[in-house]
Amino acid sequence: MPQVKCHWTKYPVSTQKRCNAKMKRIAIIGAGCSGLTAIKSCLDEDLEPICFEQENGIGGLWNYSEELNSNKGSVYRSCTINTSKEMMAFSDFPVQSDCPPFMHHTQVYRYFRQYADYFELRPYIQFATLVTSIRQAKCYNATGRWEVHTRQSGNVESEETVEVFDGVMVCTGHHCHPYIPEFDGFDKFRGPAIHSHDFKNANDYVGKRVLIVGIGNSAVDIASEISRVTAQVHLSIRRGAWIVSRLGPFGIPADALANSRFMFSLPQFFLEWSVEKMAEFRFDHENFGLKPRHSPLQAHPTINDDLHLRIINGTVKVRGRIKRFTPSGVLFEDGGYEPIDRVIFATGYHYHHTFVDPEVLKTDKNEIELYKFVFPPQLKHPTLAIIGLVQAVGAVMPVSEMQSRWYALLMKGLAELPSYEEMVQDIQRRKDEMRNKYLRTQRHTLQTFWVPYMDELAEQVGCRPNLRRMLLRDPMLALRCFFGPCVPAQYRLEGRGKWDGAKEVIEKALQNITSSTKTRKTSTYLQNKTYILGVGLQLFMSCLVVFFCIVLFV
Repeated sequence: MPQVKCHWTKYPVSTQKRCNAKMKRIAIIGAGCSGLTAIKSCLDEDLEPICFEQENGIGGLWNYSEELNSNKGSVYRSCTINTSKEMMAFSDFPVQSDCPPFMHHTQVYRYFRQYADYFELRPYIQFATLVTSIRQAKCYNATGRWEVHTRQSGNVESEETVEVFDGVMVCTGHHCHPYIPEFDGFDKFRGPAIHSHDFKNANDYVGKRVLIVGIGNSAVDIASEISRVTAQVHLSIRRGAWIVSRLGPFGIPADALANSRFMFSLPQFFLEWSVEKMAEFRFDHENFGLKPRHSPLQAHPTINDDLHLRIINGTVKVRGRIKRFTPSGVLFEDGGYEPIDRVIFATGYHYHHTFVDPEVLKTDKNEIELYKFVFPPQLKHPTLAIIGLVQAVGAVMPVSEMQSRWYALLMKGLAELPSYEEMVQDIQRRKDEMRNKYLRTQRHTLQTFWVPYMDELAEQVGCRPNLRRMLLRDPMLALRCFFGPCVPAQYRLEGRGKWDGAKEVIEKALQNITSSTKTRKTSTYLQNKTYILGVGLQLFMSCLVVFFCIVLFV
């Protein structure tokens, strides 16, 4: 089979359809990854999208700038994505095979530009346009329409424009409004302090003593980076965390191994056990001051490959909770004191949508009532959707795409939501599950696992692959879909939006993940070694499950 290099040359451009007066007009807020796939999903269903983007370019937080901007998400100069390229790709637009398994933010941004250019999405975007308000139109009860108020970005004196749309897709994410907790004495601290949202590079931290508050992905990434030039980094954490590598056994991306249908067919206790042992295999979390009391699946994973190396050479020291700040340092609850020059808070975000009528979208300590994390249940007409807000353990890009496909079908009248009572029951069920499965924090209010959630959305779209039927028709493909990584292309095998290139993407997924790392020719005795190793590992784990079940229950 020939090597796949540019998958996107193999199928027609859906956006060659042109809008007409009979099309429903959909307002899309934000032209980041969620907004781009929302535009395409609307075009695929003959809807007319009008996207409002406050910046002058696409990409959202992946559109890196050295300038600070409190109105949008941001990444730092060295940021590398935590999800592998095959797992973060849109379902019908694979990442080029020569891209690295885990891409730098510049390469992620380039991928989004290619996506927008190939599907001709830019003409539907109004740049430098700030959405100031979204509210129900006067005719909402009869039509489900919305008023969208906009003005020119950066010009508070510009004239406000009001337009009426048949539907609205809010695609602004949740990395815009930093959350900083209150600490005793912090108002007296004399040094500079920022949120990780505003961190760009290590230049301002050379030779400084720095306190970083938090243990999420941003906290450990920034600690690992600046500790190469600082005098000392102190990492203050409340409850510890399991630090998971991007790579699994044999260098196969961990998310490609973990996010498979086979893995999610196993008992949860075994998944927790396997994640914990893989984390502990790299280093003893107890000895490094990181071990939490909770199990690995009770919190969003912290993904990093460098922190333990910075701890063992002493450039990062893990500390406990903060008791109070002094003008020149910090006192910890264990009685320890450290002089500090600068502080970085990596303490998460508020999930605010200040431009949406609070009667439509209510937020309380990051809790938002949304049916399947998309639709406010109380609306008479389901014409407003929140895209890409959910915190799935996996890449958000395919999730946003699936949510957008579902919304487009609803607007076309090809799908419908259940009754208000049923939606409320579903929301309450999810809340109960989150309280039982996850730590009760502001971070875990919209948490879910990637594969089950994607399958749930696919049921609504009508594109969930039928593995039993596939097993009779194409047994090897069925085995790849079950044991291999659940790449987004699986949701283009059948149903509405079917794509002929999906099978090839699935077959080559594991090989493409590592193809760009083979920059020196070595032995070619086994072309499919990566795939065989991946499937072999999962079969080995299934044998372990059987063994445990025999020991425990027989």
